[in-house]
Formats: sequence, structure tokens, C-alpha cells
Amino acid sequence: MKAQDLNEPHLPTLEQMQQWTQVVGRAQQLLLEQAAGATGRALPFDPDAVARIQTGFANEGLALWQRFLDSGGVLRDEPDAPPPDSPAARKDRRFADPAWTKHPFYDLIRQSYLLLSDYLLKLTDAVDGVDPKQKAKLRFAASGMLDAVAPSNFLLTNPTVMEKTLQSGGENLVKGLQHMLADLEKGQLTQTDGTVFELGRNIAATPGKVIKETPLYQLIHYAPATEQVLETPLVIFPAWINRFYILDLSPEKSFVKWATDQGISVFLLSWKSADASMKDVLWDDYIVHGQIDAIDTVRELLGVPSVHAIGYCVAGTTLAATLALLAARGEAEKVASATFFTAQVDFTEAGDLGLFVDDEQMQLIDQLSAGGFLDGRYMAATFNLLRGRDLIWNYVVNNYLLGQDYPPFDLLYWNGDTTNLPARWHKNYLTQLYRDNQLIKPGALTVDGTPVDLSKVQTPVYVQAGREDHIAPPESVWKITSHFSGPIRFLLAGSGHIAGVVNPPAAQKYQYWTCDELPGSLADFVASAKETKGSWWPDWIEWIRSLGDSTVPATGARIPGEGALKAIEDAPGRYVRER
Repeated sequence: MKAQDLNEPHLPTLEQMQQWTQVVGRAQQLLLEQAAGATGRALPFDPDAVARIQTGFANEGLALWQRFLDSGGVLRDEPDAPPPDSPAARKDRRFADPAWTKHPFYDLIRQSYLLLSDYLLKLTDAVDGVDPKQKAKLRFAASGMLDAVAPSNFLLTNPTVMEKTLQSGGENLVKGLQHMLADLEKGQLTQTDGTVFELGRNIAATPGKVIKETPLYQLIHYAPATEQVLETPLVIFPAWINRFYILDLSPEKSFVKWATDQGISVFLLSWKSADASMKDVLWDDYIVHGQIDAIDTVRELLGVPSVHAIGYCVAGTTLAATLALLAARGEAEKVASATFFTAQVDFTEAGDLGLFVDDEQMQLIDQLSAGGFLDGRYMAATFNLLRGRDLIWNYVVNNYLLGQDYPPFDLLYWNGDTTNLPARWHKNYLTQLYRDNQLIKPGALTVDGTPVDLSKVQTPVYVQAGREDHIAPPESVWKITSHFSGPIRFLLAGSGHIAGVVNPPAAQKYQYWTCDELPGSLADFVASAKETKGSWWPDWIEWIRSLGDSTVPATGARIPGEGALKAIEDAPGRYVRER
């Protein structure tokens, strides 16, 4: 086969046209059968909606074939654009190569796929009279199936891969096979070249010392970067479902480094990756023996009455419970302020992750956690599934079909650095919070024997949400504002769960929205919020200083290892290196 063969037009035969029609019918039937199995009964469709969808699909399909036949199958330097309201007119990064539109064969494949995808998703939306969660599960399954069967994922139907294969004599496929076999061996999709990163050298490299170690965490105290520091220190609680250094990536992206540069005494918990010894660890342990223990340790070390606290994702959910427990004990003054990075406390609109808490998923988790802990690769795969198009199939094409070298990217290196989870904690978290939503019900949950009630929390709170967050949707994060009783500042940041948080001012990326007064709903917030370009970090530090800006010399116990707690080892410590 010659390279020019890729560009030779081929009109479809009648049999090929009939084949496409049959494919559509078979795909529809498979979808309906899967949906019926998920709900345990035949799906009730709105007949009027289905009729409209089918009529629209038939009309657009005929128009697509007519445009193709009118073109005569001839290559076009300036291809005719589909109608603006057609699914094929939407921008899609999978089909960015000009060959997808210039070559009539690939253009037909592309437009047919997009039309079919639009039809099947509309069909799932036409399901009527079923539980909303079942309907959401149906749409999630349909979207995942459609992403998997995209023509861009296959050698013979991807012009970019075909051209690369012809030019390299198939070397790209050999290299891609090597990549795939290596990934199968380690049981995880590779997304970046990890050989260029070294913990403590060019990632997780902010100077500091480990000053305390428990079976649950190591406490890192970072070296001051200014002669004077805020009197009230900061304790950061990263999520233990990932490594802590998402907040300490390369120096130019590090929130930890930036915070020390602003004159803050920064402490951070590096959680232990679970092993069999942690099989009985529960949420209470992360609250009492994790967060409260660290708060008390820092208070005693520096001789201060309170700390500022940050909780990221699941650690933010936990921080909410910590505040409620402290309030119930009459010890709320231990935390001067609490900041929540993309954290949820009310799970009624928790997004697609809520689809993974049915009985079948719980049974699977039990099977995968036989050793007392859940392998972190399962969670990584789950998060990748939430954005399969970008986090799975994009790498299948680049790594396995095109055989491309892995790019060095610190964020992707962190994303692939998985941690294990205690089995009992993980299952309880999914059932008690995601499924049963008990945290927002006063007294429904007890921590260390004490019933907790979020409405008793009067601590000043700063809530950050990501506009495009697919893990903690902004609609879900917003609900925090209706459960606390103290002053709340809500901020909506551009981008998602990671980039919306890790957005240093020097990068001059994205934007954020704020309101001086907290409105009654997220819709009202969006309608009236002021947009500011760039990072939201300066807004946060201004808010922190508004709560008290007194400073003290960065001497004595403010220097890691110089106080009552001596240095155990240099940051980032050994827990973050354990696998």
C-alpha cells in the first residue's frame, strides 16, 4: 500500500451504505439491551420524543449521504462545512487533523460517527419514568461506549495513524506495542515520562523537614522564606487518595512554595499509602488521629492558639467533619479559618462519581480489597473513566497507535503516582457519604463517639470550586454554603479539579469569579459575580490576612527542627516514596 492511497477517493457501494445502516440499528439495540439490564426491566421511552429523534436522525443521515454523493468523492482543499446545527459542526479535538474533513472517506466516517453519537445520547435522554440515577448511569455508559468506538481509536479509520504507519513502515505500531505491553505489565496506563522527575529535586522540592511521624501521616514543616511570618500558621491537608505534592509540583507551580514566599509558616501532612496494617482504619482516624492531632501538634510547637487549615477534596470533606467535632467539643477556636479546595459535604449532586456506589460496585471493591486495602490503580482507573476521552483514549492513540514518546509533564507524573486506600474507610466513605449523604444530617454520623452537626460550625470559611470540575462539580461544592453558620467567601475558579486549584499567579492563566455578598444560589452567584483574570491565590492570601495580619520573627520553632520537634528527615519524607 502506498502513501498516496490514503488520499484516493472511494465512493461507497450500496452494500457499504446498507452496512452503515445496520451498524446504527445494532448499536441502538445493544444500548437498549444494556439499559434494560441496568434497570432490571424494559425501558419506558417517551414515544413522541423518540419519534422526533428518529426523524431528525433519518433526515440528517440522508443529508449527509447526499452531501457525500454530491462531492463525487473528490478531495477538497476547502471542504463544505456541515450545517451549523449539525453534530458534525461541533469542534472535536479527536478530529483536528485536516484529513478528517478534506478526505471524503474520512469526512464521511467522522460525520457519521458524530451523528450516531448524537442520536444515541438523545435516545438515552428520551428514557422516561426511571430513577434519575439509573438514567444518569445509562447516559454515562452510552458516552463511554461511544468514546471507545470512536473511529479515531483505530488504525484503519484514523488518517493520522495511517499516514504515520505508511511513512514509518509500521515502526510506530511496533513502538506502540512495546508501550502497551509495558503498561499491561504494570497494570496502569502511562501518561508521561517519569524518568525525568525526582522527588525532592525537581518535584516536591520546597525545602523543609519531617518533624513528626505516625502510622497515619508524616508532618512536614517547610522552611520560612521571609524574615517575618504570619503569627497564625497554616496546616494543609491534602487528599490521601493522591500524593500530597499536587500542591508542591515544580517550583514555579508549587502552592507550598508560593505560600512560604507570602510569609506564612506552612505545615503539610504526607499521608501513608495504605497497606495491610491499615485494614481497620476508619474516617474517625483521619479526623482525630490525623487532622486534629496535626492541628494540636502545630499549636503546641509554635505556642499559638489556632491555625489556618486547608482541606483538598476528600480531605476537605474530612476537614468539615473535623470542624463539626471541634465545635461539639467546645474547641472550635483551634482553627482560625478553614479553606476548602474543591471539596464536598452534600453529595446530592456529586456528579458521575456517584454512579460508582451501587451494590455491584461495592461487591467489586470488596473483592479488590481482600488484603485490607484498595490498590490505588483501581481509583486511578475510575478517575480516568470520568474523562475517558482525554485520559484514556487520547493516550491509546498517541502511545499505542502513533508510538509517540512520552512527554515530560509533572502533573501527569503526579496523576500516575497512585496511593492505596484503607478498605474499610473507602467503603464507608462511599456508602455513608456518597450514597446515604449522612454528613449533612445532624447527628447521623458520630466521630470518636460524638455526634456531629455541620450547622454548628461558625469558623470563617473560604470555599473554592472549579467551573469545569468533573470530580467535585461546582453545583455540589456550592452546597457547603448552606450547611455552615459562620462567614463564608465562595470563589469559582476557571478550569477543573486540578488546574483550577494549581494556578500560580506567574502563569497568568484562567480567571475566577467572586461576589462581595453571598447570594442564595450558584445560578445567582454566576449571574452577579465579578470576573478577575488570572490566579485566585492572591484573593485567598488577602482573605487570610483580613482575619489577622500580625507577624512574628521567623526564628526558633518557626525554623523546621529548631523547636521541640526535631527533624526526622528532609522533605518530602519517606511516606511519599512508599509504593
